[in-house]
Amino acid sequence: MTEPKAIRERLEGRLSQLLARTGRIEADLRTPGERDSEEQAVQRQNDEVLEQLGAAERVEVDEIRAALARLDAGRYGACERCGDRISNERLAALPSTPICVRCAQGAGVP
Repeated sequence: MTEPKAIRERLEGRLSQLLARTGRIEADLRTPGERDSEEQAVQRQNDEVLEQLGAAERVEVDEIRAALARLDAGRYGACERCGDRISNERLAALPSTPICVRCAQGAGVP
C-alpha cells in the first residue's frame, strides 16, 4: 500500500480543491440575477447546473473526510463491508473508496 503520508496529502489536496470550488459555486449562486426575463431563464438554468455540481462535490467532500478518518483510525484500505484489503490499484484510482472491488460489484457501485 502507498505510504499513509502520500495518501493523506493526496486526499487533503483534493479536499482543498473541492472546498475552494464549492465556495465559488455558492458565491455564484448568491449573485443577483439579471432583470431581463430571457436572461433570468438562462440564469435559472445555470443555477440548477451549479447546484447539481455543488451537491456532487459535497458528496465527494464527505467521502474524503471519511477516508481521512479511516486513515487516522488505522482502518484505511480495509473494506468496510467484508474486511478484506482494498487493492492498491483501486485505492490509486479511488483513494476515498471504503469498499473493495468485489463488494462494489455486488452492490452495483463503481
